[in-house]
Amino acid sequence: MSRAVWVAGNWKMNGTESSASDLARQVRETLPERPVRVALCPPSVHLAAVREAIAGSGILLGAQDCAAEENGAYTGEVSAAQLVDMGCECVIVGHSERRRHQKEDDALLVRKLARAFAHRLVPLYCVGETLEERRAGATDAAVTKQLDQGLSPALGHGLPFVIAYEPVWAIGTGVVATIPQAEEVHGVVRRWLAKRLGALGDAIPVLYGGSVNRDNAGGLLASPQIDGALVGGASLSSEEFLAIVRAAGEKKGGEAS
Repeated sequence: MSRAVWVAGNWKMNGTESSASDLARQVRETLPERPVRVALCPPSVHLAAVREAIAGSGILLGAQDCAAEENGAYTGEVSAAQLVDMGCECVIVGHSERRRHQKEDDALLVRKLARAFAHRLVPLYCVGETLEERRAGATDAAVTKQLDQGLSPALGHGLPFVIAYEPVWAIGTGVVATIPQAEEVHGVVRRWLAKRLGALGDAIPVLYGGSVNRDNAGGLLASPQIDGALVGGASLSSEEFLAIVRAAGEKKGGEAS
């Protein structure tokens, strides 16, 4: 079964309204013809500026997080409904930086996924092991637990989602998983999907994230196990980001469905 190929840029807490608009416009103006779904995920305060810059381009507008609640007295939170109102089509859920810094656990992420599905946002659900878990030989168990506890309750929605494998030890460190390491964990995720969804699981894209850049993207994306990339620091340069998009298009080929 053919799977959609994604390249999503997570801009994290970077940029001003002007620089976000300029970066989005640069990506739009130089975006190559590609069988790839491209998403930009700026800070929430810059969603409107980026939406305007990419209007009509086919680039997806994404958010970096959404609230677990529908609305109410939750100062500083941004709801899924508000993200849709801003033009978002996808949202990152469970990024390791939020798991670590905001102490988000799988029970909370289940609620966030439910809100995303309720408002037809495509979640990019992140899983990945710490360095300690990898050294202890617990990578498979850690990733499977995150899938079981976080994603299992959401499977009944029957709505599209994407999984991003991001080894915590590779995020923002400049260290990237080797291709065999990435393929091994992508295989764990694919087997989990097959067990839980049967043949339907084969349609779910599984991305790699963790210090992806123009130099290593080609090798990673050549793997049939890897369906694209969730890009952090390299997405802050249009030249770097578009090189990754080109690598995804060249290596994966076919039509993004």
